[in-house]
Amino acid sequence: MTGHWTLHTDRRRASSFGDDAEQYDRVRPRYPATLIDRLMGERPHDVLDVGCGTGIVARLLTDRGCEVLGLEPDPRMAEVARRHGVHVEAGTFEEWDPAGRRFDLLTAGQAWHWVDPHQGAAKAAQVLRPGGRIGLFWNQAHPDASVRPALDAAYGRHAPELAKRSVLLGQRETSLYESVAETLRHTDAFEMVSVEMFHHEIVYSCAEWIDLAATHSDHHTLPPAQLAALLADVRVEVDRVGGQVPVQYEAALVTGRRR
Repeated sequence: MTGHWTLHTDRRRASSFGDDAEQYDRVRPRYPATLIDRLMGERPHDVLDVGCGTGIVARLLTDRGCEVLGLEPDPRMAEVARRHGVHVEAGTFEEWDPAGRRFDLLTAGQAWHWVDPHQGAAKAAQVLRPGGRIGLFWNQAHPDASVRPALDAAYGRHAPELAKRSVLLGQRETSLYESVAETLRHTDAFEMVSVEMFHHEIVYSCAEWIDLAATHSDHHTLPPAQLAALLADVRVEVDRVGGQVPVQYEAALVTGRRR
């Protein structure tokens, strides 16, 4: 098994996001409108948002007229979502009791890798109505070449191993997406399973980039002194090349329709 298949077992990282839920909500990137358009193709009404966090995805779907139920195991993240008007139930997807409820759309934005892949696929089939859609998606950051040498210099001094594997620096294994798609296909409950790509761009100030980095679990769980030194050096290096971090995002969507 590759690392992304076992990441859901690392509960220390999985539970780290709520340490500063407000910051997470403020700085984490949203998703392109074209991706949300794709999810709205069958005009869903009842939506289950797995790992809803602070409600970033739920709010995008509510704005499209959906009734969204969020599911979130971290009470600190859930509290922020509720303040934004999202109805949230507590728990992990694997342990959650749907109590007979079924949905037109199941989503998970930046969250499905924290779910056991096989249990998750089977349960998604259970809670979706026939003809319903599953949409699992991730933002993958690719910092612009103009700033990459500055980032590489700071990480090389303070966290070289992190630089080799952090999704913040463009290091996610893209095989994750096809692995997730294959698991859905193997249930025989989904048809027309595909991996689709969408793109958007964000230009961060240096301060925004530092705040964003601190919300990533692989950064946040570093020893505090190491993280502080890394982020301080990133600030120096980015300021040296203009004080901005342009990022091209590739948003990958794994989607299929319930038979």
